[in-house]
Amino acid sequence: MLFDTHAHLNATQFDEDVVDVINRAKMEGVSHIVVVGFDRQTITRAMELTEMYDFIYAAVGWHPVDAIDMVDEDLSWIEELASHPKVVAIGEMGLDYYWDKSPKDVQKEVFRKQIKLAKKVNLPIIIHNREATADVLQILEEENAEQVGGIMHCFTGSVEVAKKCMDMNFYISLGGPVTFKNAKKPKEVAKDIPLENLLIETDCPYLAPHPYRGKRNEPSYVKYVAESIAHLKGITVEEVSEKTALNAKKLFGIK
Repeated sequence: MLFDTHAHLNATQFDEDVVDVINRAKMEGVSHIVVVGFDRQTITRAMELTEMYDFIYAAVGWHPVDAIDMVDEDLSWIEELASHPKVVAIGEMGLDYYWDKSPKDVQKEVFRKQIKLAKKVNLPIIIHNREATADVLQILEEENAEQVGGIMHCFTGSVEVAKKCMDMNFYISLGGPVTFKNAKKPKEVAKDIPLENLLIETDCPYLAPHPYRGKRNEPSYVKYVAESIAHLKGITVEEVSEKTALNAKKLFGIK
């Protein structure tokens, strides 16, 4: 039982063979996938996939890179979708200071609006953080995001930052980077953070784990993330797979 908590099967990279990709995931023991929508096009596609497959769920939100494109109607649409039985989270949302498409003040405003919305509809949130840790933590604290909690998606920060996030009711989700030889921080987090606070993900088609680094990622590869965590903790892959899946089900309210 493997639960990929963050996949972009709605990306154009899967237009030609998404059915094959999903079938491979099932063959490799992936029991649940959350497809994350982050703009008009990807949200629409995520919702389509949830209707096609009983084990695929959706998260709906607005990516910080595209914050400048979001209008009030988009937020209202996300609120409407939040009542769908297979929408399990709001996001991904957050801050991204690597790309400069959307000004920081616009990103912060859109981030705050989505946290408020998540609290209104009582769904957890999925956080995207790139080179913006201090501001992300400040906004989560100021907006009382611990009321809904959620996921620090594809976490690459320090153990210290991970513990601050856990104190605010967030799970730490590890992806492909934990399998990279030179990825010191994710490996430290995998070792030090208790299994009950961890989730696993692919973020496919991005960040493929070793031995597929640099190629298109897909949900079936989430097993390599589980294997790396198991190795670092000195426990079985089955333990990692089962506990992280239970954590995800608990967070998302999936039985």
